[in-house]
Amino acid sequence: MEPDKDKINPLKRTRVSKHKGVFYRESSVRRHKGTPDKCFDICYRDSRGTLIWEKIGWMSDGYTSAFADQVRAERIRTIRHGGELPKKKQDPTLAEVWKRYDEWLKTGKILPNSDRSYYKNHIEGTLSNKTLSQISPFDLEKLKIKLMKQGFAQATVKHVLVLVRQIINKAISWGMWSGENPIKKVKLPTLNNRRERFLTKAEMGKVLKALQIISPLVHDIALLSLHTGMRAGEMFSLKWSHIDIENGLIHIADPKNKRSRKAFMTSTIKDMFASYKIGKPEDFVFRSTRGKKINEVSHTFDRVVKDLKINEGIKDPRQKVVFHTLRHTFASWLAIQGTPILTIKELMGHQSLAMTERYSHLSPDHKKQAIEGIENYFAAAETSEEEHAAEEREGN
Repeated sequence: MEPDKDKINPLKRTRVSKHKGVFYRESSVRRHKGTPDKCFDICYRDSRGTLIWEKIGWMSDGYTSAFADQVRAERIRTIRHGGELPKKKQDPTLAEVWKRYDEWLKTGKILPNSDRSYYKNHIEGTLSNKTLSQISPFDLEKLKIKLMKQGFAQATVKHVLVLVRQIINKAISWGMWSGENPIKKVKLPTLNNRRERFLTKAEMGKVLKALQIISPLVHDIALLSLHTGMRAGEMFSLKWSHIDIENGLIHIADPKNKRSRKAFMTSTIKDMFASYKIGKPEDFVFRSTRGKKINEVSHTFDRVVKDLKINEGIKDPRQKVVFHTLRHTFASWLAIQGTPILTIKELMGHQSLAMTERYSHLSPDHKKQAIEGIENYFAAAETSEEEHAAEEREGN
């Protein structure tokens, strides 16, 4: 049955005269053989009389009006004989995917409130009403430029784009969509945010003392990071089945790199765990006041750093002390003590040596010894030449 004329927007679709119910749309961007590319659509009514529009494909991809007519005829025959039509490809809006993504955040993703904040403040009003197939690399480039013009840090801009990538990737893995993630064609901002600041022993003592008074729980988490270099997420995921006090081992299920490693307890950490009431094997070692898994670093740490004025007058974010500084301090102290760089790599759980080499400059003794070795070599060579000359003079 031919569709009602008022259902067709003549500005978008043009009827193919020789094929009933077949239309085409001309692209203002795509070209084919020197003329605007055409996309063929068909329309028909289902068994309930509802008008159905279906996209067939672009002429540049090999589709023709004759092929579109054949598809339409097959659809009509299927409807007449009570068959089932092919299911329309799913194309949810970003908001629809976000709703499920937000539910997924409750299952234990690290820093869920950060994702919610980025979505609400930077994504919701721009992309949420677009279907995933409508979100183009150009849309994401515009979002990136907009945020940069508004003065947001490169790290913030990157986090926003990465969140879009994660949401769409989840839609694909959940079977909600089957397209290609447009973020693949967008260049993410390059960051230079490697932490350079590490705590001195005096600063460490002040921070731990203040934390012990305000929050023993945050104190113990900070102490564990300083003595093992563990990430926040790794510590929050620790269960009693991972703790081996007798042998001084911690079995780390690394949520970031998706691989496991072992950390070694110092006597301080052994004493700390020994003072705890050991729970069931699957119980989390560190739990919130409600007995739940901790997902975010407490703001208590930042308040203590602020009260101690450790960051006072510092503008460069890389020089500011944050919770991650504790892990950085662990690696820095190892390097200062002359620990081999490969050992630091394994203890930190780095995937590549390049990530660990940032600490090599903190091992000046080895460089000094190398230079002294060169100097001794030249000194020995000069001595040898003088002795040789003296022997020749004596021989004469």
